[in-house]
Amino acid sequence: MHGWIILDKPLGLGSTQGVSAVKRALRNGGYGKFKVGHGGTLDPLATGVLPIAVGEATKLAGRMLDSDKIYDFTIMFGVQTDTLDAEGVSIATSDVRPTMAAVEAVLAQFTGPIAQVPPAYSALKVDGERAYDLARAGQEVVLASRNVTIHALTPHPTRLLHDEVGEELEAVTLTAHVSKGTYIRSLARDIALALGTVGHVTMLRRVKAGPFDLLSAISLDKLDELAKASALEDVLLPLRVALDDIPALSLTPDQAGALRQGRILAGIAADDGQYFAEQDAVPVALVEVEDGDVRVVRGFNL
Repeated sequence: MHGWIILDKPLGLGSTQGVSAVKRALRNGGYGKFKVGHGGTLDPLATGVLPIAVGEATKLAGRMLDSDKIYDFTIMFGVQTDTLDAEGVSIATSDVRPTMAAVEAVLAQFTGPIAQVPPAYSALKVDGERAYDLARAGQEVVLASRNVTIHALTPHPTRLLHDEVGEELEAVTLTAHVSKGTYIRSLARDIALALGTVGHVTMLRRVKAGPFDLLSAISLDKLDELAKASALEDVLLPLRVALDDIPALSLTPDQAGALRQGRILAGIAADDGQYFAEQDAVPVALVEVEDGDVRVVRGFNL
């Protein structure tokens, strides 16, 4: 059991609770003990793709933090909350409501590289303390802006089908393809301000995280069902899937043995860069090639 189980995280569940659910499923299915971790936090008020790493895949969970994500999210106009989502309390209001044409006109401002100020209610640290702990304690939290990239930002298809031309919108649903470090709550806040109003997120659903999407995601009920049938292998995605963006490097048994011992392979005919090294389709290591030398970045005990 080394690979990925992709959960369709329900509303109200924390990412660590998702990890606990998979641990419980492995135990109930008689699989024994394996390391389990998640590939990127998803807030309790968000739903959707939550990659859970099992066994040796946990060594790649950190790489998932660097991957792009795609979200569907709804901005409710007229009220801004302190948390920038439906959990918080109102801190600003506005009677202004934009039209769909106005929304589409400002989206270009938020596409490409942008500077973004994260929410005060976030897990970022300020002088060693979590920002959300300081905010909840009533302290003023000022976070520095950070550079992120919005690869694409478009109205959700359902909006284009149902909104009337010129209609003032109480809310709008958008789809965003974003780089690591992007806060959708901040994006929603800034879009509303650019429209001359205020707003907050009322729905947030992650539809893709790195290579993982909703097509391979399962519900907690399905997870329990498969665990009881000892059939979790049916939904376990290979460890390799998380590295679909890098090429494979085939090894001989001797080369694989050398890498497993932490030795450097010399004279390998491969371009510089990272590779997924394998022997007969068995993962050996994530490696870095430089000037024909191969060094282990992450070794897999398989």
